[in-house]
Amino acid sequence: MRNQENFITELAKAHREASKCPPPKKAVKFFVELLGLLFPEFAETRVTNEQAVNRKINTLRSDLRIIFDKNTECMRSRDPGIIDAVFDELPAIRALLLEDIDAMFMGDPAAKSRSEIIRSYPGFYAIASYRVAHYLLKLGIRIIPRIISENAHRRTGIDIHPGARIGQHFCIDHGTGIVIGETTEIGSHVKIYQGVTLGALSVKKEDAKIKRHPTIRDNVVIYANATILGGQTEIGENSIIGGNVWLTQSVPAGSKIYYQAKMTNAYGDIDTITFK
Repeated sequence: MRNQENFITELAKAHREASKCPPPKKAVKFFVELLGLLFPEFAETRVTNEQAVNRKINTLRSDLRIIFDKNTECMRSRDPGIIDAVFDELPAIRALLLEDIDAMFMGDPAAKSRSEIIRSYPGFYAIASYRVAHYLLKLGIRIIPRIISENAHRRTGIDIHPGARIGQHFCIDHGTGIVIGETTEIGSHVKIYQGVTLGALSVKKEDAKIKRHPTIRDNVVIYANATILGGQTEIGENSIIGGNVWLTQSVPAGSKIYYQAKMTNAYGDIDTITFK
């Protein structure tokens, strides 16, 4: 009985002292409503005239203000203009996402329309979550960006840390199992397939404030299940990284890096397949 009383006391104390940042559902609900505003194909309810759009924006402003006002631990500063800053950036975020949609449409022969990508592609949902979460993080908002990105991770199997820096016209094809670490830098016109890891060579806590993840320059394609590790590792522009490649060192621009495989033919002989 005494142990039970101590347990109850412990739980009550934990609830009193816990961070007052919002439960994940509130942050995710805000993101989903925001995405539906930016892309009507994703919305449950359409806003078909200017007055309705303004009302929706004002509702979202109010929702975000409530989240912030009740959860001061989520903010690095109490800048009263932060709500305006979020909504002032929406045109730029939408423009970036339209380029990402174009990249996925042009890069996937199976895509029949851009609307199909918005409605059903996990890559779009993951990138949209990243674009919004990344901007919130830049404004000094804590925890909420990670909630948004981890919701996308659970929903799509694509794990993009909001601290990563990703350029324009970004394409994720299939996407399941992709991991993009916090200090990753990705240029423009990059395409990544399923299972790719852009990770760190070390997971020591003392490395938290240094660049731990690779840099991917413009116009790079990284095929399925490739692993690229290390903060000093740089993939030069216009390079192709083949499937299942493991890289911990930089490669120059225009490189083609492939896995070397051996196989046994029907007669028992070994055929060596040599790649660049």
